[in-house]
Amino acid sequence: MHTNQQGQIVYVVSDSIGETAELVIRAVASQFDHNLIDIHKYPYIEDKDSIDEIIQSAKESKALIVFTLVIPELKTYILERAAKANVPIVDVMSPLLSTLQNIFKVEPRGKPGLVRRLDEEYFRKVDAIEFAVKYDDGRDPRGLLRADVVLIGVSRTSKTPLSMYLANKRLKVANVPLVPEVEPPEELFLLPPEKCIGLTINPEQLNGIRTERLKALGLTAQANYATIDRINLELQHSKAIMERLGCPVIDVSNKAVEETANIILEIIKRNKQKK
Repeated sequence: MHTNQQGQIVYVVSDSIGETAELVIRAVASQFDHNLIDIHKYPYIEDKDSIDEIIQSAKESKALIVFTLVIPELKTYILERAAKANVPIVDVMSPLLSTLQNIFKVEPRGKPGLVRRLDEEYFRKVDAIEFAVKYDDGRDPRGLLRADVVLIGVSRTSKTPLSMYLANKRLKVANVPLVPEVEPPEELFLLPPEKCIGLTINPEQLNGIRTERLKALGLTAQANYATIDRINLELQHSKAIMERLGCPVIDVSNKAVEETANIILEIIKRNKQKK
């Protein structure tokens, strides 16, 4: 590797924050001496006057321009101005955009910042999943007031799977088990009724689910947890809590998690439309 070469100034020009072009430059620079590349970023470029100033500065600094302008008019303009000024320029996105356009037979959207928006969606999903894990099974009642939706119900009504499924839809979900011997957290009663969703189930089906659960754990199926009397007691208790809250209630009997989740999403959608 030759380290006595002269460094190169690179202008990153973008109609968004410029992270795509910068990542490409750094990936390429890693094949050389990193110290040879001096990156100057020009984000959120949306007018021709700004491009004129950048071209002039690049000419004076003998800089290379690397750009990710997706607005066709600006892209054409910067290429023309750079050519007239003899400034070297690289269009990062157009070759791949053109190839995909030919494959899909669809025009590109031409909207800046879509990559960043996708990243934001991803991080919102990660936050929601972390939230669901942290506030699963009533672990920390303080999370209830920060949740987009709170699921309540007796044990084995799919509260946790539903929380994770909805988290993947970028909703912050907490869930609280309802047990006759344990008073529900007071935060639950501070929530608007529409933020809470009650889950109930057919006693016989719950009996079957709990019996299988006990067997899987190597425990006797005769344990109090799985008896019909105990299940009826829990369901009566949970019904009283749900009525006290005035929240919507979904019967999850014979429903897949996805089916119940879609009902919850529809309830949330209706509530938003009312506001």
